Amino acid sequence: MTTMTDASVREFKMPDVGEGLTEAEILKWYVQPGDTVADGQVVCEVETAKAAVELPIPYDGVVRALHFPEGTTVDVGTSIIAVDVGGGGGGGAVAPAAAEAPAAAETPVPVEAPEEAKPPARQPVLVGYGVAVSSTKRRPRKGAEVPAQEVAAAVQHELNGHSTLTGLVGPAGGAARPLAKPPVRKLAKDLGVDLTTVTPSGPDGIITREDVHAAVAPPAPEPVRTTPVAAPAATVPVTTYDGTRETRVPVRGVRKATALAMVGSAFTAPHVTEFVTVDVTRTLKLVEELKRDKAMEGLRVNPLLLIAKALLVAIRRNPDVNASWDEVNQEIVLKHYVNLGIAAATPRGLIVPNIKDAHEKTLPQLAAALSELVSTARDGKTSPGAMQGGTVTITNVGVFGVDTGTPILPPGESAILAVGAIRLQPWVHKGKVKPRQVTTLALSFDHRLVDGELGSKVLADVAAILEQPKKLITWA
Repeated sequence: MTTMTDASVREFKMPDVGEGLTEAEILKWYVQPGDTVADGQVVCEVETAKAAVELPIPYDGVVRALHFPEGTTVDVGTSIIAVDVGGGGGGGAVAPAAAEAPAAAETPVPVEAPEEAKPPARQPVLVGYGVAVSSTKRRPRKGAEVPAQEVAAAVQHELNGHSTLTGLVGPAGGAARPLAKPPVRKLAKDLGVDLTTVTPSGPDGIITREDVHAAVAPPAPEPVRTTPVAAPAATVPVTTYDGTRETRVPVRGVRKATALAMVGSAFTAPHVTEFVTVDVTRTLKLVEELKRDKAMEGLRVNPLLLIAKALLVAIRRNPDVNASWDEVNQEIVLKHYVNLGIAAATPRGLIVPNIKDAHEKTLPQLAAALSELVSTARDGKTSPGAMQGGTVTITNVGVFGVDTGTPILPPGESAILAVGAIRLQPWVHKGKVKPRQVTTLALSFDHRLVDGELGSKVLADVAAILEQPKKLITWA
């Protein structure tokens, strides 16, 4: 990190834009050293494990330095850009983070201004981000004796990119508290590991996840001493790659988070998938009628809209399907609201934003919400909050020409409905074989929460509504 000694230079740190995420990748810088920036101006775009987010700067001034180039993954709490709020130029280049950071980079304490001259308090505009209201220096716990050297080392440790001061000693005479990041401490707590007994292997004596796992690993058995017998040398297989015909793509960001979530869901929740093929000719006719309805003017009306409405009605008739599993307390949590997720394929991977309180929306409101959700996802602007708290999901694989599939549940949800392609097929209608618009639905559900009867009722209700859309009125 470029050394800044001017007291007018403010350091903007990577905020927690995803409610607990620990790192983010810098995708694009919108400013360069020497550029003038204003409070609230977007200076860069970053990608977390949940979404791509634009970061606004909370200062007026001139960019002094960008501390990391595009494509770098940075820990939350690490300074990424320096801004001279005094108006000085002094442009610099993108510089790698150094081992030391000056104390002058801390936020200066402003001189008390007259009451009428005080600017209005600035409201945070991003999750986990806002104007600092207190010094970044930490005070020792009440009753603790902390030597100055320990404090200095801990502050330096934090400035090097760690979010909490975890190296201070405890009460007088106590042993030093081992250094570890919050996720590592949680892992140790879950595994019942005392961090004071763990040998650290990370930089600056930091305990890593691997150190915690090693502490609970069973000791290697004592080797049995036997008379050595000559044996042919073992051939170690060597993995080779053809760089001219193969491309290796790092898995990170949204795609990495999706992969981990899907593996966790697949091997945690016992999945059951049921299928039904249904004549949706009347539903397609209703879609065309709604497109001409003045109440739906300017809204995107398509089969997905009525499928979403059909699922919401089916959930109203079978509310126990809308639930989640509490592993800690071994309880089923019944949800009295529906946050309807819509799986969306984006250039960065699969995301599942959801419509909050979809059960309360009218058909025009649901159409507007679906349109906004899809457009935002395609533009890569979905916020982390829009992807949290989902209860049930719809995935429309039919847009790819696929008849159906066995979808995996998003973590924490009870059911997911896959909608296949709608095709003109021969179908027995009123005793005669006629060409009809037909599709196949697949419902996957968590068998801990939903038994076969309940899952079958939900799927049958959705199919019945799509075959006879007037049930949207009689069942609503």
